[in-house]
Amino acid sequence: AWEIAKKMRHAREKGHVVIGLGDFNMLPLSLAHRLVETHGAVKDVWRLRKPNSALGAWEDGHAGAEEGAACPHVEHCISEHGATCDSQLNTWRWSKTMRKDLGKGRDTVIAPHTADPRAKRLDYVFFSPGEGRAGTWQVSDVRVGMTGRHPELRCSLSDHFSVETVIERIPTSAQLEDEPTEYLPLSTYDEILAMTRKYTVRERAQRTLRLGHFGFQIAMSVGCLIGVWWSPRNYVAFILMLLSSVGLSVGVLEGLMGGLFIGSEERALREFEWEIENARKLASKVIEEREKSARGTVSIGDVAVQ
Repeated sequence: AWEIAKKMRHAREKGHVVIGLGDFNMLPLSLAHRLVETHGAVKDVWRLRKPNSALGAWEDGHAGAEEGAACPHVEHCISEHGATCDSQLNTWRWSKTMRKDLGKGRDTVIAPHTADPRAKRLDYVFFSPGEGRAGTWQVSDVRVGMTGRHPELRCSLSDHFSVETVIERIPTSAQLEDEPTEYLPLSTYDEILAMTRKYTVRERAQRTLRLGHFGFQIAMSVGCLIGVWWSPRNYVAFILMLLSSVGLSVGVLEGLMGGLFIGSEERALREFEWEIENARKLASKVIEEREKSARGTVSIGDVAVQ
């Protein structure tokens, strides 16, 4: 989320129209979603047009479940909540029995008013208008697509439905949607930093365990080879050689994972932590400047009233 948000932000700062889309595997307004929208300086087109849409599946306490509302039906989940995943209409999410019946030519008809407790949106189109002399761009329509079936196989075209949007060019004098927020709240940066440090501690513990396992396997392999000299029977020597070979192979794999792969992950986490700390400092400075400006405006207003 952070890496794609950086790419979007850089493109927007250059004045380009930014469109980022795909299967992000995140729920609306989750930490990853807020990170993309805020640091990427873009907007989720579905929430831009339908701000009251659900933040997840009804069975997980969303889509009105927290208010005691009835489970939304299939048609409502698609048209209002933008459900692209786990929909009752998607044959890839059917039960094993229903899929077997479909393969044998026995189709199951899903009525539009069938309850859909698992449907949720995991696919997104993020958008930010560019700066141009002739005009700018805005989202005029958004909908869920690819809900049809393959004409011969009768299965859904994908395990996820698509999000489709219409973006129109308008004069610069026309009213635009709200500009994206450029910085997250400081508490969100602190949450990301705490999560990153937690992962760093876990990775360091994993690295220590894997390198320790590597050293133990080397010692055991050498011990087995030495034991071959005093083995009373040939089958005992064979077992010792087998243990030495298998142990050494496992130890080498653990050593590679602990010494190389986890080491690269630690460096990536340190770089990510440094970027988040810098972003937090910038956000803190912007917030302080806005507060000073607000206090100055209030003071000027008080003097004018007096």
